[in-house]
Amino acid sequence: MSKSTDNCGFATAIKMIEGKWKVDILCELGTASRRFGRLRQAIPEISEKMLAQQLRELEADGLVDRKAYPELPAKVVYSLTERGVALNAAAEALCRWAEQFSPIADASTQVYAAPASLQNVS
Repeated sequence: MSKSTDNCGFATAIKMIEGKWKVDILCELGTASRRFGRLRQAIPEISEKMLAQQLRELEADGLVDRKAYPELPAKVVYSLTERGVALNAAAEALCRWAEQFSPIADASTQVYAAPASLQNVS
């Protein structure tokens, strides 16, 4: 990344959602708080190891909150932080942009519509 884009808010947001599954996780948590197992069921293609890693990264970036309850069996609930909710709201604008311009996109320009996982951001 060049020095001119290092401080760009858009570049910062993209860095935070880098990763194959982060957008899917944010979309799921945008609808409701979830336990690990429910997230895993909602995104069946993701491995447990990858889900745990992506959740740790999202938590470190301040987008996801992890609340552990002192129960047996252990109960951990993940939810979006205020920052995560704001990112999901910003992603909605990107989805609208993709919907507006995707009809003119073709394979020669390699411009694609937003992934389905982004289209349901709440």
